[in-house]
Amino acid sequence: MSVVPRLMTLADLSGPQINRLVNHAHHLKHLSMPWLAPQHATKKKSNLRMPSQSLFNKSIALLFSKRSTRTRIAAETAAVLLGGRALFLGSSDIQFGVNESPRDSARVIGGMCQGIFARVGAHDEIEELARYSPVPVLNALSSFWHPTQVLADLLTLHEHAHLFSPGTPVPSPIKPLPPLRPLTIAYVGDSANVLHDMLVTYPRLGHKVRVATPPQPQYNPPKPVWDRVVELGCDKHVVWSNDPREAVKGADVVVTDTWISMGQEAEKAQRLKDFAGYQVTEALCREGGANPDWKFLHCLPRKQDEVDDEVFYSSRSLVFPEADNRKWTIMAAFDLLFGKWDITGEKSLKGVE
Repeated sequence: MSVVPRLMTLADLSGPQINRLVNHAHHLKHLSMPWLAPQHATKKKSNLRMPSQSLFNKSIALLFSKRSTRTRIAAETAAVLLGGRALFLGSSDIQFGVNESPRDSARVIGGMCQGIFARVGAHDEIEELARYSPVPVLNALSSFWHPTQVLADLLTLHEHAHLFSPGTPVPSPIKPLPPLRPLTIAYVGDSANVLHDMLVTYPRLGHKVRVATPPQPQYNPPKPVWDRVVELGCDKHVVWSNDPREAVKGADVVVTDTWISMGQEAEKAQRLKDFAGYQVTEALCREGGANPDWKFLHCLPRKQDEVDDEVFYSSRSLVFPEADNRKWTIMAAFDLLFGKWDITGEKSLKGVE
């Protein structure tokens, strides 16, 4: 019997496998967009190709213990385009974590659905789900990792490769994405799940990561996360400091995230004090010596403390294309993981559909 595939973090995939997933998202995006356009703007449907229908008649469980805008909408609409259906299962809808263990929930949900997309609190919850599920499990967010966000960021950066390398062609719908030149990517903020997947991904794709977090120990990566970073050799390409200006030195891309995640509201006053001086602004990046044409990313939702309006709504900001791309990268992961059980590409290499 086939081993049930899973994806907890991009550390689970090689660099080429990550690139395959991002290129597949680009392919599905351009197959799908004409079907979503107003009818008067679309050529005859006979000239269009359908995206993969690998989820035809299949149901994907969206097991969400935390609120979501982009991840939920992306997942529900992506499942439809793949011919399937997504079932939203919020914390107040089912017994998971209340009267039923993750192990039992995994078996019951996996007995009726063909995939589980889980947005949880502690990372060990999704590990237990994946351990006992008879169907693939994809991490929609946990305390340690956020792989689908970094996939969306990668697609966005590749689609805008021409902004980093003048002369690079704008992506074609029928060709692979243009390569990215090696970038310096700065992260200013809390060491949270988005940064963790950045740390295990960007160095293996040829990029450098510069990080600034406050000096207090709670703003450093958990040991299991840093162990994965070191295991993959990514630590050699990461510069860490407590000075935001040091982090943005030479940066092509500046990234931040929320300083106060769901469940941390009681820590708000202390966190705002600890992150004083970390707001991403034009002045910060100019004083720190960022590349004059630096671009900005944020996974959203955004608060004013993290980045000011001058940056957030400027031509530097790629946050809304980045948000849109959550749909296409989640669609690619659903297709390869839930529909085809081939997230690593090994079946394709063997000629197995």
